[in-house]
Amino acid sequence: MPEEKGLLFIGDPHLSSRAPGFRKDDYPATILEKLRWSLNYARENHLRPILLGDLFDFPRDNANWLIVRLLPLLEDETLAIYGNHDCKENALDENDTLSILVHANKIRLLDESRVWSGVMDGREVVVGGTSWGQKLPESFDPEAARPLQRLGLSVREIAPLVFWICHHDLKFPGQEEFTRIDCREIPGIDFIINGHIHRDMGRFQTGKTTWLNPGNISRLSRKDSSRTHIPSLLRADISQAGCELTRIAIPHQPYDEVFHPQTGEQAPSEAGSIFIQALANFESIRTASGAGLRAFLDANLAQFEPKIATEIQSLAEEVLQNAQSTNK
Repeated sequence: MPEEKGLLFIGDPHLSSRAPGFRKDDYPATILEKLRWSLNYARENHLRPILLGDLFDFPRDNANWLIVRLLPLLEDETLAIYGNHDCKENALDENDTLSILVHANKIRLLDESRVWSGVMDGREVVVGGTSWGQKLPESFDPEAARPLQRLGLSVREIAPLVFWICHHDLKFPGQEEFTRIDCREIPGIDFIINGHIHRDMGRFQTGKTTWLNPGNISRLSRKDSSRTHIPSLLRADISQAGCELTRIAIPHQPYDEVFHPQTGEQAPSEAGSIFIQALANFESIRTASGAGLRAFLDANLAQFEPKIATEIQSLAEEVLQNAQSTNK
C-alpha cells in the first residue's frame, strides 16, 4: 500500500434513507455518491479520510439497504467522531446505527485516550478527537502518543504534528451569538478541525492552535447559507516542514435543482378558500420528512379558530409519524 501523504477531512454527510427538509432530489443516492467520491479521492491521492461527525441524519432506524450500500464504501477503521445526529442521547450507545459500523470495525472512534498516530513524508502525525457532548482537552502531550519512539524505532527529532477533530458549537468570528465554546489555544495541538457548523468558517488562529471549520458535504436546508455554500473537503498535505491546507470542492448540483422553491405568501381572504388554494400549492413541495407540510401548516393555521387549528395540527403529526414509521 502506498505511503499516505496527508489527511482528508469530511464534514457532516447526514446520510438518511429519506430526504430531509425541502430536498427534492434522490437524497440518499446523492449523499452516498458524495461520500463515495470523497473516499475515492482520498484513496487516489493517498490521504487518510476522517469523518467529522454526523455521518447519519437520524441516529436510529435507518433503512437496512442504506447500511448495505454504505459498508463497501468505508475502509476498515475509518477515523471518526460522532455528532449530535449520530446519537439519540448525549452519547453513542448500542441502539444507534453508528454503533453497528464501530462494532464491524468500519469506524474507529477517536477520543483523548484513543488517538491515531503515523508517519507521513517523514513527519510524525497524531490525530485525536472529541465527539459531541464531550469536553475538549485543556492540553495534549504529543510525547504520550509516540509509539514509534517507545518501540525504539528511528524517528526525527521534531515534535509530532497534532490534529484534533471535534463536533461543537464553536465561537468562530461572526458566529459568537449562537455558540458556546471559545476558540482558544490548546497547548500541544496544532490544528482543530470542527464539524457541526454547516458552512466554511475560514481559518482562525489563537496562539499556536489553528481552528478550521470546512462545512458539510450535504445541504440540508434551503436557507441562504445553503445557496452560497459549496460542499467541500479539507485536505491537509503533510511535509517535514508542516502542512498545506486546501479546500476541495466536490461534485454537486445547483441549489435550485436540489430544493423545492419557496411558495409566496398569499393575502388572506375567506379562510376556507385560501386554505384549499394553499393546499393545492403544497402538492409541489411534498417532502419525505414532512417539512413541507409543517411549513404549510405554520403559514395557514392562524386563519382558523384555535380549537380547529389544534385538531388539524394533531392530525397532521399523527399522519407524519405513521408515514415515517412506514418509510424506515
